[in-house]
Amino acid sequence: MPVDTNAQTKLAFVASDAPIAQQAKAALTSQYGGVEVDEADIIVALGGDGFMLETLHGTQHLPAPVYGMNRGTVGFLMNSYSAQGLRDRLAKAEEEVINPLHMAATCVDGTEHKALAINEVSLLRAGPQAAKLRIHVDGKMRMEELVCDGALLSTPAGSTAYNYSAHGPIVPIGSNVLALTAVAPFRPRRWRGALLPKAARVTFEVTNAKKRPVNADADGISVKDVASVDVWSAPEIEHRILFDPGHGLEERLIREQFA
Repeated sequence: MPVDTNAQTKLAFVASDAPIAQQAKAALTSQYGGVEVDEADIIVALGGDGFMLETLHGTQHLPAPVYGMNRGTVGFLMNSYSAQGLRDRLAKAEEEVINPLHMAATCVDGTEHKALAINEVSLLRAGPQAAKLRIHVDGKMRMEELVCDGALLSTPAGSTAYNYSAHGPIVPIGSNVLALTAVAPFRPRRWRGALLPKAARVTFEVTNAKKRPVNADADGISVKDVASVDVWSAPEIEHRILFDPGHGLEERLIREQFA
């Protein structure tokens, strides 16, 4: 749905460290003014998808939606950049609401780590030998042993990122499913992953973790030497993202499948 905006709408501009993004921030702030993010009605993020994820994580406690403009190398979550007509674009922008994933990782030494992931939670081998994983869904063991380079659980919003590169499916926004995908599976060699209900809780156990070390990652937050990782959706957290009309996540996900 369109977001109400007018000349009094307070905008906050944030940018990645890239010079092109910093230059854009200076130009837009000069043209439209700017406030601190905790005072903003809309937050405008300038960078690539990585910076957009960083911005969403950093502002999830604020009510303001985030409108991204691409000043980076990847821009699936971003709109095209233009310094002109920004308030008009914001007035016409459509909102998508996405929920992240919880990650709770327990390491071999017993320490526990928690993080949130908007795209995916991934497990990857950290040594020369393949990882050996046991997979439980809602407390029921579904795979006794997956021998692989890793595995990941992806949200629909993240399904075109690492998940797609690992030959996982693109999942439509609003489908209420998560994509479970293996990274270079060796046994079962032909396992193509699974689509799970959004409410599912997935537990990855690392077997022989000391000999075959595995690291876990949630949107760039890495945990080394994990023994087990629990992943489940966080419907209580809503990330509000603004897109230009006709260029929202649903359209992008469909278009990506025909590229």
